[in-house]
Amino acid sequence: QVQLVESGGGSVQAGGSLTLSCAASGSFTSTNVMGWYRQAPGKQRELVATITRGANTNYVDSVKGRFTVSRDNTKNTVYLQMSNLKPEDTAVYYCHAEITQRLVRRDYWGQGTQVTVSS
Repeated sequence: QVQLVESGGGSVQAGGSLTLSCAASGSFTSTNVMGWYRQAPGKQRELVATITRGANTNYVDSVKGRFTVSRDNTKNTVYLQMSNLKPEDTAVYYCHAEITQRLVRRDYWGQGTQVTVSS
């Protein structure tokens, strides 16, 4: 059984910062691409940032220059450092990981963590 456990959400004022963490646990061979998605009320879930095992990153345009995704492969953990937060960043943030188990790649999701940015 694989679990992704997120932490670090909360409420901040515009211009503030938050860091999200997501740790993968359970029985698996490796974590491949890891990343973060978000879903605001009434909107579809969207990709925020991803990072490969080799540290290649990808960001949605709206967060470039403000968010930084990183990972610690020894801890199977991915981070999202968010700075200069804006009210439009308010959403539930979900961790995602593609994980290899017995030569099969599967997608896993965290439970979601709320980020609220007030103006």
